[in-house]
Amino acid sequence: MNPSPPKAIDRLNDRLESSGPVILPALLLCDFGHLAREVEALEKAGAAGLHLDIMDGQFVPQLTYGMVVVEAVRRATALPLEVHLMVQEPERSLADYAHAGVDIITVHLESLVEPRRTLKMITSLGPKAHLAVSPRTPVQHAVPFLDCCDGVLVMSVEPGYGGQAFEPESLLKLAELSKLRDGGAGAFRLCIDGGISTHTVGPAAAAGAELIVAGSAVIRASSYAEAIAHLEQLARNAA
Repeated sequence: MNPSPPKAIDRLNDRLESSGPVILPALLLCDFGHLAREVEALEKAGAAGLHLDIMDGQFVPQLTYGMVVVEAVRRATALPLEVHLMVQEPERSLADYAHAGVDIITVHLESLVEPRRTLKMITSLGPKAHLAVSPRTPVQHAVPFLDCCDGVLVMSVEPGYGGQAFEPESLLKLAELSKLRDGGAGAFRLCIDGGISTHTVGPAAAAGAELIVAGSAVIRASSYAEAIAHLEQLARNAA
């Protein structure tokens, strides 16, 4: 009997272990009129996975997309999918996203009443549980929950707002989280999202980022493949 193909998340972990930091393109700026074509192009360009920003107009001012788009992306690709829930009461939709086949569910510490319970709920449903920390939230607020995180996402811009500059303080947060991990606080991946460019990707990787979300730096580029390859090379040179 042939062995079962590895899960998407296992392929992502293998790539991280063998090659170092990876870029996860964010779909928010892609051409949603040709969504399947965009997803296929990103897959062919070598994307390690895809990042989907879910905003509800309450936790953050913007309103984006939801389950229908996530399901469409899942049908279009076998790549690992991360949903970044910038929403109030994310617990209400966790099961739906898990059933849609996403591989990582990221929830914001600031939106949670019982963070440990929510993270364990995500894990019990199957996806990896990542905890996002906004720029004004100290790392110490996340420390009690690091042992039940598969990843910690440091926001390097305020969630929900476009066109912001990268906040250098996020690098200090990454370094602090890396030190905590080395000290046994948890076995989580380090992630960063916001303002990633050819100028900021290297410092982010040097501070410990492994999963690096990039929006306009990829989607606005003339070649997805060249943009992803260049960003990943810069990250790996700095890591």
